[in-house]
Amino acid sequence: MYVRRDRSMLSFSGRARRRIRRRRALLTMAGLLLFAALVWLNQDALRPTALALVGMAPTPTPSASMLAQQAYNYYLDGALEDAITYYRAALELEPDNVSIIFELARLLLITHNDPDVPPGEDRLNEALALADHAIEADPFDERGYAIKVMALDWLGRPEEAIPVGLIALDINPYFAETHAYLAEAYTDVSRWAQAQAEGARAVELDPNSVDARRNYAYSLWNIGYYDAAIEQMEAAVRIHPNLIYLYFELAALYRAVNNIPAAIAAYEHILSLDPDHVGAYTSMCVTYFGEREDAYAQDYCEQALEIDPEHVPAWLQLGMVYFARRNYESAIDAFERAVELGSRDVRAYYLRGLAWWYLGDCEKAVPLLMEALSLTDSEHIQGIIFEGLRLCRDVGGYEFEWPTAVPTPTPAPTPIGIG
Repeated sequence: MYVRRDRSMLSFSGRARRRIRRRRALLTMAGLLLFAALVWLNQDALRPTALALVGMAPTPTPSASMLAQQAYNYYLDGALEDAITYYRAALELEPDNVSIIFELARLLLITHNDPDVPPGEDRLNEALALADHAIEADPFDERGYAIKVMALDWLGRPEEAIPVGLIALDINPYFAETHAYLAEAYTDVSRWAQAQAEGARAVELDPNSVDARRNYAYSLWNIGYYDAAIEQMEAAVRIHPNLIYLYFELAALYRAVNNIPAAIAAYEHILSLDPDHVGAYTSMCVTYFGEREDAYAQDYCEQALEIDPEHVPAWLQLGMVYFARRNYESAIDAFERAVELGSRDVRAYYLRGLAWWYLGDCEKAVPLLMEALSLTDSEHIQGIIFEGLRLCRDVGGYEFEWPTAVPTPTPAPTPIGIG
């Protein structure tokens, strides 16, 4: 039998072919609807794949560990505010991660008085709350207790800090930072021998710990071992050359041993790291003023105020510079600005009062001098204040009710109030 090869052996009539086409169309539509439903139900999972097919894959959501690593990189670079931002983001993803809590709380503490901190932000108490949360999250992790020691001590509560540190040591006696923070707390309660022992132990356990070196230096500094303290602080800045607060403390040590060039070099290094650091300019002003390089001092204070017109320490120091240069009108303006910004520093009152005396206006001088008496327990400053009151009474002829408690006046330097 002959079979034609140009046609399938399964041949259908035209009507049958139309029926199969309709069935195929219905099945195709049903398949498309089912696919669409699946896509809609799984859109979050499928979106990255779909975007990747057209070269538009989204950036993966970073994990807590990735954010914490980026925070640590910023910390090494000295960008502490950026580090804090990333640690906070990491903590949102893993709120019970003690490692992240420890690092974040530590940075909040060491930056709490930086000029970059947003107004009204209480970083000391935030760090304390984080420490308590770390202890709650893992009561057997020494880091929560250790950072609580630092937080309590920096809040001015060293007596409370020490027992917490002893708990941390019971959990792990080999954590260097616990010994470091205890060294500072013991120093702040004048337990000098224990402070030095804890500081030395911290450095022994971890010679590369910035906190171990810094806190051991602190314990040495407070008993007058300046050279040994400088050695530890210099080691700390070698470990972490981008931590600005270390240079401030190192500069203060240099000033304590009258190594003014080294102190100035430390402040200049801070400005190389942060050219707009208002605290460094103010410290340069203070340092040059201490050397009676008043012109340089005035220049640095004015630069500080160009950066931050509301920086109270710069206004106070500038007022002192103006006073020493006998520019009494400008001194009054500077001290008044400091008071307007919230200062209750006694210098803003008694030096302003003395400035009015030099300008021959005891009516304005006496109330300021009287108020200054209530702001200080220093017998030296009280003696200067009473000398100003005596001048207004005996030389200026101004009548007022003399204060009842009159200490023995001390010889007044020239000009009055500036040693």
